[in-house]
Amino acid sequence: MRVHANDGISAKAKASLAEEGFTVTTDHVPQEQLADYLRKEKVDVLLVRSATKVRRELIEACPGIKLIGRGGVGLDNIDVAFAKQKGIQVVNTPASSSISVAELVIAHLFTLMRSLHKSNRRMPAEGRSKFKDLKKEYEKGFELRGKTLGIIGFGRIGQWTARYALGCGMNVIYTDNHATAEAIEVPVGSVLVRVPVKMVSLDDLLKQSDAISLHVPSQKDGRPLLGRSELARVKPGVVIVNTARGGSIDEDELLAAIKDGRVRAAALDVFNNEPEPREDLLNEANLSLSPHIGAATAEAQGRVGDELVERIVAWRSAATVI
Repeated sequence: MRVHANDGISAKAKASLAEEGFTVTTDHVPQEQLADYLRKEKVDVLLVRSATKVRRELIEACPGIKLIGRGGVGLDNIDVAFAKQKGIQVVNTPASSSISVAELVIAHLFTLMRSLHKSNRRMPAEGRSKFKDLKKEYEKGFELRGKTLGIIGFGRIGQWTARYALGCGMNVIYTDNHATAEAIEVPVGSVLVRVPVKMVSLDDLLKQSDAISLHVPSQKDGRPLLGRSELARVKPGVVIVNTARGGSIDEDELLAAIKDGRVRAAALDVFNNEPEPREDLLNEANLSLSPHIGAATAEAQGRVGDELVERIVAWRSAATVI
């Protein structure tokens, strides 16, 4: 069987698949050339991350595809319903990137609370001539300890974010339509400590949180989770981090909330128009920005590769039995 990882795969995973008898290719093929490549090379398994889109047109054009694998959690870039209609199994790796995304959330939170995103931009040009002025401007930051973090979506990533936040001394509340937990286990050294967390309504979360982190899939109706109405109800001076989906926050309303002071600052790792975010977002001084790197650590990609190998091998075994 032939496996093509169009957005790459770890060397270890590639070697493991080869040991299992798969032929594996990892060169990136441009989206417009991908259908021809998959047909020509008679690819059985297509693996993607975020960059490659597997829409209906590609699936229809490549009847030889039997399995589609997403290295990551979300499946927004794959037409899952149509793939299943065609008898193609779709798998992802939900357990692999949770820690990496959670660590990026905390990194952005520290950055926002101490305005590091601003001082980092200005120090190269003004650090020598205006050092004292910059020191005075950025000396009134805030600590995370004692602040309340509201987590919207309490799945794997949301719970890992809670663990890191609790470790920083934050209070954690969350809202979720499915998951419920009265407490979570937080590793402290070699000891697991069970710490209470509180589920609240979205409205209460917006009103009580000093910081908000989003961990939800795209909404079925296509509406942003945080739009004008929701941003009007946030605690004044809140900071917001979005590492989930670009459409989770209405970008126009976020900019408006920042300009009128309801939102003190925000961090975005995901954008509506990737890979070409809008210019006014990139130039907003009160935004801490990263280029969709939540799951992009060496450790996470290693786990993603291992999980994909397990799923591909299990799928082949099941298909052989049938």
